[in-house]
Amino acid sequence: MSETTPPPVITIDGPAGVGKSTISRKVAARLGFTYLDTGAMYRAAALFIDRLGIDSEDETALQHALATVSIELLPAPDEFSDVEVVLNGEKVGALIRSPAMSMRASQLSALPAVRSRLTALQQEWGKRGALVAEGRDTGTVVFPRASYKFYLDASPEIRARRRALQLHAKGEEVDEKKLLEMTIARDRQDMERPIAPLVRATDALLIDTSDKTIDDVLLVILRVVESGLQPG
Repeated sequence: MSETTPPPVITIDGPAGVGKSTISRKVAARLGFTYLDTGAMYRAAALFIDRLGIDSEDETALQHALATVSIELLPAPDEFSDVEVVLNGEKVGALIRSPAMSMRASQLSALPAVRSRLTALQQEWGKRGALVAEGRDTGTVVFPRASYKFYLDASPEIRARRRALQLHAKGEEVDEKKLLEMTIARDRQDMERPIAPLVRATDALLIDTSDKTIDDVLLVILRVVESGLQPG
C-alpha cells in the first residue's frame, strides 16, 4: 500500500446471528483496525427514541430528536468483548443487547430519519479508513466503495441455536422456539424494508458459516485482505 493510498475499509454484512460481530472484532484486532458495530448504533438509537416516547410515524419529530443524539463506540478491551456504546454520555451497552432490542432496532432502522442520521455518522467514521464495518447494508449503502466486502450467511435454525448458546452462557433463560421465530421475523423485516434492505453486495464474497468455525471464517477473510495489502 503506497503512502498516497488511504487505509482500506472492510465491510462484513449478513443477517442476525451469523457471527458478524465476533468475526469483525477479530478481523479488526488482527489488522489493528477500528471496529464499527453499526448494529449497536441502531440499538442505541432505538433506545433513545423509545425513551423519548416519539411516535415512529412522526418523521419531523424523529429528525429533530436525532439531530441532537450523540452515539459513541468505545474500543472493546479485547477481541472477545463487545464495544461499549455511549448514548448522550451514558454507557448503555448492557441495555441494548437483548433479542427484544434487536427486533426494535430492526423496526426503527427502516425509517428514513433513523437510517439517514446513522448512515451519516457511520460515513464520518469511514473517512478515517482502517475500518471494519459490520452490519446489514455497510457494503451496499454505507460504504459502497469499500476495498473489501464480505457477506456471511447461515440457516435461521443454526443462527437461532448459536444465539441461544450465547444467552445461556450469560446465564439467561431462553425459549429456543421463540428465538427461532424472532430470527425468521427479523430476516423478513431486514430483507423487505424499502430503505437499505439486507442484500448481498454484488462484489461481496459470500461465506456460508453453517459448517465453519469462527477461526475458519477468520482465516478466509484475512487471506483475502492481507493478500491485497501486500506491496505490488
